[in-house]
Amino acid sequence: MDVLSELLHRARARNAEVRQLIQRPPWSMAFAGAPSLTVVATLGGHASVRLDDDPQAALVRLSAGDIALISGTTRYTIADPPDTPPQVVIRGGRKHVIDSGTAVPQNLAPRTYGDGLPGATTLLRGAYELRGDVGERLLDMLPSLAIVPAGPRTRAALDLLAAEVAREEPGQDAILNRLLDLVLVLALRAWWARPQAQPPSWYRALATPAVGEALRLLHEDPAQRWTVAELAARVGQSRATFAARFTSVVGEPPLTYLTGWRMALAADLLRDTEETVAAAARAVGYEDAFAFSVAFKRARGVSPSDWRRQVRSGWQVSP
Repeated sequence: MDVLSELLHRARARNAEVRQLIQRPPWSMAFAGAPSLTVVATLGGHASVRLDDDPQAALVRLSAGDIALISGTTRYTIADPPDTPPQVVIRGGRKHVIDSGTAVPQNLAPRTYGDGLPGATTLLRGAYELRGDVGERLLDMLPSLAIVPAGPRTRAALDLLAAEVAREEPGQDAILNRLLDLVLVLALRAWWARPQAQPPSWYRALATPAVGEALRLLHEDPAQRWTVAELAARVGQSRATFAARFTSVVGEPPLTYLTGWRMALAADLLRDTEETVAAAARAVGYEDAFAFSVAFKRARGVSPSDWRRQVRSGWQVSP
């Protein structure tokens, strides 16, 4: 599995949620307590997106085929036109109707809401709940609001998703989740392919010969007792050439990167499972629990046991 695919796989706390809205203007929906990452696409008509957490953020208009990736914010509004007062607030997956004297979205079909009248705007919205340190690595790729203009590849994927979202057949959730992942990955590729893009160093490194393959190996088997020499041999380079190239492209030496990845995996194990510290250490490549604890405290500032206790009690712990 390649690095981006693995990040998405490991970061998902549960299945993504996909909904379709078919609504004739004017309409407006506010989202409170929003999930970690939301994918919004306009299939027909226009829509606006406003980040309500950030009063300085500009209102963004979406045209047909455009995709908005929303992260790092808990409150936003999707509307057309933008000055329409919200008719509903979505909070905790539940719809709360606001008495505004205008029509509210009705259930038209499975996962489909609105009025379905001529001239309506059609939106797709997919919501991801991402978790832990691995999820943060994925979210760090994006600003709070990233707009991906319509393109032939993303449009084809959106059409497939739109064709499936209103169906109710065996295996439907599996199909929708995989199609939403396809839309997300294509949108991420398009976002970072822009000339002015500044993707994270590890993302740029994925396309670099030898370095990209080494990253795949490290993510595929982080518990392996890797050495720089073994990695270099696996990608067909000398030790010195590989180490210099990896450090130049990724921004840190191979084993430093590996330690950071191991600590992210360990932090999520400690947060989300009942594994002992020793078991978590073995899972990320440390036979010696003491050596693991030293490395973890150096990376996180607290011992593994303190980390688990603090995150489970709701304390804010700096990564």
